[in-house]
Amino acid sequence: MLNEELKAAIADLLPEAVLIDGGEWVNVKVDASEWLAFAKQLRLEPALNFNFLFCLTCIDWKTHLTMVYHLSSTQYRHNMVVKVDLDANKPEVESVSSIWRTAEFHEREVYELFGVNFLNHPDLRLLILPDGWEGKNPLRKDFEDPINMIKL
Repeated sequence: MLNEELKAAIADLLPEAVLIDGGEWVNVKVDASEWLAFAKQLRLEPALNFNFLFCLTCIDWKTHLTMVYHLSSTQYRHNMVVKVDLDANKPEVESVSSIWRTAEFHEREVYELFGVNFLNHPDLRLLILPDGWEGKNPLRKDFEDPINMIKL
């Protein structure tokens, strides 16, 4: 599916989605409250079949956080990026680990490094950092490390 066809299909699925111009792949911004339902549609819609979530990360803009999901269809070979803005003071969004199993570990990583709470995640706990690092979120721009004198 060409990018223009993909954009039209997305507009049909979720008219509230904002299509972002530029880049090789289609970029879409979605409200956090609509993300889970939209993700299910992307996965289950036969013409789209986004069956592979290959990257999930977070960006701290100081004023808010943005979740970034990279999706691919292994059947049709089209790709897409979905962005979801979150409140920096209470960052939470529905987990998509029930749709794409690869999200389970990616979400755990974002949880410990950025403090995003993934609602309904089956096992939301630290993945990499040792015990005692809960809630410290070392990739947030407001993180301070007095031992190594790191301040962003």
